[in-house]
Amino acid sequence: MSDRTVSGLTPPPITRADHVFLRAARETPDSPALIEARRRWTYAELAAAVTAARVWLAAQGIRPGDRVVIVNDNTAEAVVLFFATLNLDAWPTLVNARLSTRELAVIVAHARPRRTLYATEGSIHARRLAEQAGAPMVDVAGLGRLAVSALDAATPCETVTGDPAQDIAALVYTSGSTGTPKGVMLTHANVLHVARTTMAIRRLGPQDCFLGVLPISHIVGLVVVMLGSLMGGASVRMVSRFNPAELLQLLQDDQLTLMNGAPAMYALTADYAQAHGVSRIPATRLRIMSTSGAPLDLATKHRVEALLGQPLHHGYGTTECAPTIAQTRPEAPRDDCSVGPLLPGMEARLVDLDGKPVPEGGTGILLLRGPNVMKGYYNAPEATAAVLDADGWFDTRDLARFEGDALFIVGRAKELIIRFGHNVAPPDVEAALNAHPAIAQSAVIGVPSAGDEEIVAYIRLADGATVSEAALTAHMAQHLAPYQRPTRYIRVAAFTLTPTGKVLKSALPPPDLPQQSTIEVRPG
Repeated sequence: MSDRTVSGLTPPPITRADHVFLRAARETPDSPALIEARRRWTYAELAAAVTAARVWLAAQGIRPGDRVVIVNDNTAEAVVLFFATLNLDAWPTLVNARLSTRELAVIVAHARPRRTLYATEGSIHARRLAEQAGAPMVDVAGLGRLAVSALDAATPCETVTGDPAQDIAALVYTSGSTGTPKGVMLTHANVLHVARTTMAIRRLGPQDCFLGVLPISHIVGLVVVMLGSLMGGASVRMVSRFNPAELLQLLQDDQLTLMNGAPAMYALTADYAQAHGVSRIPATRLRIMSTSGAPLDLATKHRVEALLGQPLHHGYGTTECAPTIAQTRPEAPRDDCSVGPLLPGMEARLVDLDGKPVPEGGTGILLLRGPNVMKGYYNAPEATAAVLDADGWFDTRDLARFEGDALFIVGRAKELIIRFGHNVAPPDVEAALNAHPAIAQSAVIGVPSAGDEEIVAYIRLADGATVSEAALTAHMAQHLAPYQRPTRYIRVAAFTLTPTGKVLKSALPPPDLPQQSTIEVRPG
């Protein structure tokens, strides 16, 4: 069967994403909502901070329909700013503080925010970007010191309708497969459907503590972990940077009941445990562990399951679907790498390159329709029309197949690389490489490695040019975030080109990538 539908759930009476924590603030005000190394925020404190921040933002000139860029690591202050911005009917745009200055500038130029806020408390990366932008520091009651850009008085307001199915709850930038950042417009209805559904599937409640290691600037960290947990009255253990030693300590101290991360996080944890002679972690409170954001291989799955003594669940999604499309169910663990059944309310269709339905059991391009599919790309009607048709079908450009109700992702029709759970577009990396005076041309691919993908860069040097490892590493550090930088460089004398002048990546020599991450420029 090429078309599939999964019936929906009865939604609770929450229609706005900034209201997800209000029930817990009323019923369990003293329960922890956000837990950091610095402090704990109860639900009452979170609600009070959002109210105060809303007043402050209004005084900063933020209006309904304005875009507000929030540069952040995983900190409670960033969560408060997100909800306060949304409470004003403005569009919060969470941006990873680990981006380069150039990458942030591209997003700001496209989003045209009324102001850019830098959540500098607990984030040296946000402070660095604020200093480079010349944004002055200000003291905000309840939030400490933030950096705030000048007001863009000329930026237009977008329309606010009061309809949760139309009004934007998050503007999330993703580079996608083209290398050009696109602002994914997700409505209140989009994000609430996923938050509500994943909360129900995981049976989240006040007894739970969810590891918040995935960036809240990433759609999984924002919707699945943050919104889903707060809707259920659970707490989120905020972590700005993954550290396997700290994760093992949290698990051994029984501080976590749920965790979600990229497969690489689990692989690194298993490596760390093995190196320290730990064969089993008695995490007695942990009841669900899951992975998403990148392909999961069986070796990593089995290794992690042996270490923690329970199933490693798997899921699949995309920013444009807010993000979850399918996930395995806690009550029905799998011994393969299926991403499980579709989320309730979703329809799926598999088609060939000509758009025709594929036979039962066949592999095809995955098309989706449902309440979590984005409204579109911000100020990019052509890009929107390329993936979203008039009937609401979204083209994932991923290849998939079904076995019964279980979805398997076979591969990507696009070249997007998933590195540490982040989307990496090869054109972004290639552009940074080609900006080096010694490099005449480059091509970047992703290669599976230990539950993740390594970024391999093929380079052709300019005639007579040389480049050292140190110089190339320093150059890339100035242009790209750490997760976007190649882990290996391979020098080639020439590239095979298509008739249109593009590098034919299928003709590249095998990378022969080692298991460890190295940086190497091979002699010609």
